[in-house]
Amino acid sequence: MLQSHQSERPSPDPTVLHAPNPASLHAIELQGLWQRFPGSSGGSEWTLQGIDLRLERGELVGLLGPSGCGKTTLLRLIAGFEWPQRGVIRLAGREVSGPNCCLAPERRGVGMVFQDYALFPHLTAWGNVCFGLRQRQNKGRAAWLLNLLGLSELAERYPHELSGGQRQRLALARALAPEPAVVLLDEPFSNLDVEVRLRLRSELPTVLAQCGTSGLIVTHDPEEALAICDRVAVLHDGRLHQCASPQQLVNQPATSFVGRFVLQGNVLPAWWQGSDLHTLLGPVQPLSGPSLPLLSVQEAAVEVLVSPDDIELEADDSGAGKVMGREFLGRSWLYQVEQGDVRLRVRRPMDMPLQIGQHCALRLRPAAVVKTFQATSSPQPSLVPS
Repeated sequence: MLQSHQSERPSPDPTVLHAPNPASLHAIELQGLWQRFPGSSGGSEWTLQGIDLRLERGELVGLLGPSGCGKTTLLRLIAGFEWPQRGVIRLAGREVSGPNCCLAPERRGVGMVFQDYALFPHLTAWGNVCFGLRQRQNKGRAAWLLNLLGLSELAERYPHELSGGQRQRLALARALAPEPAVVLLDEPFSNLDVEVRLRLRSELPTVLAQCGTSGLIVTHDPEEALAICDRVAVLHDGRLHQCASPQQLVNQPATSFVGRFVLQGNVLPAWWQGSDLHTLLGPVQPLSGPSLPLLSVQEAAVEVLVSPDDIELEADDSGAGKVMGREFLGRSWLYQVEQGDVRLRVRRPMDMPLQIGQHCALRLRPAAVVKTFQATSSPQPSLVPS
């Protein structure tokens, strides 16, 4: 059921909301989206905070972030299952959600692929694909999609007779059948085994391109997003930290959170001693990040991003570090090491095994490349709409 929060909406802000542009080439355009849900204390928590995002036609964009950051909520707003408290949603230049309108999901021309497939159990694969077609006699489109997704020989089977990978392909075929301009995918591969997941995600960009459809895919897996998406939008605590190509995210993370979550790097607090910048692993030679262009301002709180490969680790009974966990990666070990109040990820060669609970000494590699950022802070109350 469509959830309306019309009574809670603030008055439109003319500096944020703009008239729609019918000639827009954007498949999706989000402007100033805010969304919240009632909190347990009777107040409310902002699930999305001022989201601005554009999806070009033909693009596959990933929504990446940890659980609870607002990814699925954003998808539900675009699909029309919920209304935003504030902001505008346009699809192909047409306003579908705003202060004065909210089109029903079936009128938006958006395809949806759910995590649990959401197939009709009483219909065959053929029946599921044909269900969304306006003209039931249009068998050519259904047959083409089943062939494209390798399901032609399974057309007469019911969903319970298909494997998980086959059901996910069928869900995608059904979403693509009405020829939507945009397909929204909510963690579509999370229930699949590793081999099937890798195969399906590698095929997705080709399938969407052959259908002429843009895609917005929700995932919490950085590897998945970087592998298949044209751009990746990184969310955390309802805020959009960065939307960029995979190469830009890796080489130029906009915030320390992007570096920590996407690159799996270590974020360390840093402080000035005279003209030198220090961390708990020793002094560092800062390389300015995009959010800290002027490191000469020594009063600013600073964080540094350190790669797990740029930390040296060795067993030392008197060392300040302690191994709290480890993972064998095939060619190396990935250690979780605690030193003081900070837990670090350290990658070391496979011929240097350390045991859990073992004390160790840590230091930065002399040639380590360290990115610097302004320390993160909580948003000011004045930035949150009333």
